[in-house]
Amino acid sequence: MKNNLKIPHNALVFVGDGRKALFLRNDGDAISPNLRIEKVFEEENPPTHEQGSDRPGHLSEAGPGGRRSAVEPTDWHDIEEHRFAQRVAAAMEHMVRTTKAKALIVVAPPRTLADLRNAFHSDVKACLVAEINKDLTKLPVGEIENHLVGDI
Repeated sequence: MKNNLKIPHNALVFVGDGRKALFLRNDGDAISPNLRIEKVFEEENPPTHEQGSDRPGHLSEAGPGGRRSAVEPTDWHDIEEHRFAQRVAAAMEHMVRTTKAKALIVVAPPRTLADLRNAFHSDVKACLVAEINKDLTKLPVGEIENHLVGDI
């Protein structure tokens, strides 16, 4: 599949998921992009069972013979992924403002993309030229380039 995405010179390219975020800049041009790493955010976010130690709570109905029901356990892993998206959205706002970026491309899996959309400042939204629903965080920069504009 050939992508028709053109990444303008000096455009910011964000590639992230709920635990890792790469801020890239195109040092090349729209015809021959050359993505370079500007910043990397990565943090540990172990599964919920490793983060929480308490058992789920229970609710009881009042009165004789009241029933007890379990409360849904807190998903600490999920909560931390949402917080991570907010932190990288704030970092993205800072980068857009300080570099005076005119174009931004965001690449993330669906849930992270939704979290980012909700957290983006209007300055970030103003320079957004493409959103791509893919998880490319585990790939080297050259392969990310190929996925965005190449024959993959």
